[in-house]
Amino acid sequence: MSSQPQQPNTNDEVDLIQLFKIIGKGFNRIFNFIGSIVKSLFSIIIYALKPFVIYFKIIIISLVVAGILGYTLDMIKPKIYSSRILVKPYFDSKYQLVSTINYYNALIADENYQSLSNIFELSETEVQKITGFEINMGPETENERIIEFNDFLKGLDSTRASSITYEDFVENRSIYSGNLFEIEVFSLQKNIFSKLENGIGNSFTNKYSEKKMKKRDSLIAIQKETLELQLEEVGALQEVYIRVLEEESKSTSTEINLGGEGLSLNKDKTQTKEFELLNKEIQLRNELKSLDEKKVEEDVFFDVIASFQEVGTSEVEWYKRFTIVLPVLAFILLCLVYLTRKAVPFIKNYEA
Repeated sequence: MSSQPQQPNTNDEVDLIQLFKIIGKGFNRIFNFIGSIVKSLFSIIIYALKPFVIYFKIIIISLVVAGILGYTLDMIKPKIYSSRILVKPYFDSKYQLVSTINYYNALIADENYQSLSNIFELSETEVQKITGFEINMGPETENERIIEFNDFLKGLDSTRASSITYEDFVENRSIYSGNLFEIEVFSLQKNIFSKLENGIGNSFTNKYSEKKMKKRDSLIAIQKETLELQLEEVGALQEVYIRVLEEESKSTSTEINLGGEGLSLNKDKTQTKEFELLNKEIQLRNELKSLDEKKVEEDVFFDVIASFQEVGTSEVEWYKRFTIVLPVLAFILLCLVYLTRKAVPFIKNYEA
């Protein structure tokens, strides 16, 4: 009878042992799986490094030869100089500017140096030195982009505006979205850039921009005429006010309605009306001043913010340097040859 109570404990011990064995097998499988991955990665690395170790002499010789050849080509090829001009177009002349820059590149591609010579008023020998034009949006700050984004949202309904984020707006902007444009010219001659400024200035002129400028000037003339008439009316009202002041001393109650300006003069409000007329005159004169300033500031189709340098700079991107490109191509070619030598026998001996 004493042995019967111990049977459940023995069964529990057996169950625990079996559980630990299962857990142990699970950990072993996990460790084996991780070990197989590490071993595979190690094998891949060793297999990838093996050809470099075996053929390192061929690789080094090929890279050195390619580097020397690239350096030689870099030394004998003609230097390309570049210079930039920063402009601010008005009256939507930026559309004509971008189109004209593309036209210049087309003339260069077609070797139509006679047309380029006429445009820039240079000899054909000089324009043959020009290798290309490039136009990009000018520099702008993050605050300027945010202001432009807010102005863009004001032109949309609330439902559409809520679905457009600032990131979407910036990502979908085109070159025509900017107000400043940077034009870069590339040439074999380093001191030709200042001679191109007048020709580029003619790129802004077109019938649409001229018509828009004339329309703006006509609207300013009409607005100025209206404001000058209002000033005359205010002057007349001031004269009436002076007469009212003279009559106030003779009459106990005086009231004059000036419907045209929405003003009335009476004995109790003469001081107030004097201040209102003065403010009205100041407002009208400020509006006239703003119109004159606008016409003076935008009296051309563009402004040059930064001119071309007298002497261009010679800067070559790394991907255009033969000293770098040829060794990289030689290394890729060696890798392709090695892979081909390994793949062809495998494909021939492969059996499905």
